[in-house]
Amino acid sequence: MLTQNQIKEFEEKFLAGYAMKSSESRGRKYKESEHAYRTCYQRDRDRIVHSAAFRRLEYKTQVFVNHEGDYYRTRLTHTIEVAQIARTIAAALRLNPDLTEAVALAHDLGHTPFGHSGEDALNELMARHGGFNHNLQGLRVVDYLEERYPDFPGLNLTWEVREGIVKHSSAFDKAVKIKELLPGEMPTLETQVVDIADEIAYDNHDLDDGITSGLLKESELEKLPIWKNIWLDISKKYATIDINRKKYLIIRSLINTQVTDLIQETEKRIQRHKLKSPADVKKAREKIVSFSKEMILLRKPLREFLMEKLYRHYRVIRMSNKAKLFIQELFKYYVDKPEALPTQMQKKIGKDGVRRVVCDYIAGMTDRYALDEYKKLFDPYQKV
Repeated sequence: MLTQNQIKEFEEKFLAGYAMKSSESRGRKYKESEHAYRTCYQRDRDRIVHSAAFRRLEYKTQVFVNHEGDYYRTRLTHTIEVAQIARTIAAALRLNPDLTEAVALAHDLGHTPFGHSGEDALNELMARHGGFNHNLQGLRVVDYLEERYPDFPGLNLTWEVREGIVKHSSAFDKAVKIKELLPGEMPTLETQVVDIADEIAYDNHDLDDGITSGLLKESELEKLPIWKNIWLDISKKYATIDINRKKYLIIRSLINTQVTDLIQETEKRIQRHKLKSPADVKKAREKIVSFSKEMILLRKPLREFLMEKLYRHYRVIRMSNKAKLFIQELFKYYVDKPEALPTQMQKKIGKDGVRRVVCDYIAGMTDRYALDEYKKLFDPYQKV
């Protein structure tokens, strides 16, 4: 039998000095007794997985709206891929895998339906009322909107996981400043790992989905050095392999190449900064978890290619614009007629105001639910 105290002893013995150990957590907003067989970060991970917000990620857009095909990634499958990549990196760097996984699983809980177009629409609609940021919304979800426990609102997650949610940053994500979570300090290395794992996951699975959809052409990808080098190597080894297997092997090799580079470069930075403790990480003036300069240069054309050929493809743009219209119409309807909101949401209006309640309600919707609501409210032949 492995007890929580024995897991803590294991962390002290095998994790690096700069790793965030569960025994050093700043704790929770609302005090709880510790669990006999799980550390605080393991409990956080489990609470996130069992949350309604996590389940809803299954029907929230990554790039392709859910009804366009069963193959394409959703916000949930993206999150699982991020967690898998992040745990691999954390283990290699002797960081806390449980904290890393918890932050990874929580990093997109605040996302709207229809991907970033949904977020942009809500941010515009809430411009004079506090705006909308999915990191901040993620914190709102775990601190307030999830209603599961009788003794406190939200999930009552640890300080470190909550910090990881609001300080998550990538090409598509901006960290937000919350005084309680010390915005002037660097996040833990575990959170920094999730930031890069997020980029690795969406770059490579968007390549996969883009090729499968026919929006991206292999002939165009062969012009990119990072793709071409791996493509040539795999073509030599497996001359007769079918295109689907070749695509899978290339994507797998791309991920492995980037993860390996990241681990090696981060190890060098840890040594250069002489990190001995999480406090040293907090005081650092730059992020420690990073690709090498060479890999950054290799990745740049790939990311530019994805932006031009996939994210700005006319089919993706059309769906994004439709999504914005759906959200704008739903928002206007509920603000004008808050009595049409579910009873549980109406109860929050006195405290939060009608616009924030409507924003919370729409942000929590899946693509499918938002489309169904739109039909019910605006299609005269649809039952309400």
